[in-house]
Amino acid sequence: MIAGMSDTAEGTGDTTVRDERPLGPETGDAAHPTPRERRIAAWRSAPRVLARLGFVAPLRERLALLDAAGSVYDLDEMSDIYGNGVVEALEGRVAGLLGTEAAAFFPTGTMAQQVALRCWAGRTGNPVVALHALSHPEVHERNALSQVSGLRPVRVTGEPRLPTAAEVRDFEEPFGALMLELPLRDAGFVLPTWEELTEVVEAAREREAVVHFDGARLWECTAHFGRSLGEVAGLADSVYVSFYKSLGAFGGAALAGPATLVEEAKAWRHRYGGNVFQQFPTVLSALIGLERELPRLPEYVAHARVVAAALREGLAAAGLPWFRVQPEVPHTHDFQVWLPYDAEAVVEAAIRSAEETGSVLFANHWEPKGPGLAFTEVYVRAAGLEWTADDVRTAAAEFARRLVRETDAR
Repeated sequence: MIAGMSDTAEGTGDTTVRDERPLGPETGDAAHPTPRERRIAAWRSAPRVLARLGFVAPLRERLALLDAAGSVYDLDEMSDIYGNGVVEALEGRVAGLLGTEAAAFFPTGTMAQQVALRCWAGRTGNPVVALHALSHPEVHERNALSQVSGLRPVRVTGEPRLPTAAEVRDFEEPFGALMLELPLRDAGFVLPTWEELTEVVEAAREREAVVHFDGARLWECTAHFGRSLGEVAGLADSVYVSFYKSLGAFGGAALAGPATLVEEAKAWRHRYGGNVFQQFPTVLSALIGLERELPRLPEYVAHARVVAAALREGLAAAGLPWFRVQPEVPHTHDFQVWLPYDAEAVVEAAIRSAEETGSVLFANHWEPKGPGLAFTEVYVRAAGLEWTADDVRTAAAEFARRLVRETDAR
């Protein structure tokens, strides 16, 4: 198991982007900006980054995304009211892409998954949900499944991989639903092989359990599996997808599955306070993401593998005593990097490198995992396609040299 990955960890909130967990104070002043403020400022101004993500962009840039709204929906139509109009158009688009009978838009994935699993518990008569110890509901949702929805999560495994068919088949107590996070973000955005995934699903079926996919990033899994979205989603009884994690929308999620389940889910969406009066800005941004970003995701995944390989070569050439790219060959366009240094030293080296070179290799928060160990997530999007392998190796070596100097100076 990778250091720091515990099957007993309990999260304190929905921290979907680690950028929201900075070291030290969140805000400083003009003369004394915090490391987080310096990092974001360097990221925004740098000529070269691996990804330009909306959640750190100024409001003006975020609003500019809607300039393309007229290309994805007729803006002369009436705006949505409590889930009709453009919301229904997005739901239909998602159901078509995933090959399901229906889909329902939700303001958050946390709500969508609670509702889905609650509905399945009512149908199976079993409130037990089998999942991974590193899954989003276990780590990032303040125990919402049990505290809000009356479900009882049980952990099939805590290893940094998806559960195996044997673990599902031999689990010691009955469960009504098996939830699989694809990819498993907190283990390094990892995926099983297609054969392993189908075997796990079959093992759950043998136990008469339903299968729900936490597919927040399902959009980017097709390259790894070599299968279409419909084929991947077709393995499960229901699927949740996010619109901002891979597609760059303002937010939002969808639950897809059988029409009867989706209709019931819409009733629970209302009860949970998710039937928002108007949601057209978020929905339009999701439609734009499906149009613009979805077709490019395989290209990002392919280039993430180039970036990861070159990054390993650059760090190795710089003589670091140890490091890890997890997984070694990325399964999606996101992956982790682990280094044997205190997080404060790595943060300062990363910021200085970004400020002084204008090339941002490590733009995200470095999370401490004990004395002398830290990790970060690396995202590769359209901006990253401009980087050659040589560019990455050079930036990695430059960062490593600064890190060694920063450590020696402390």
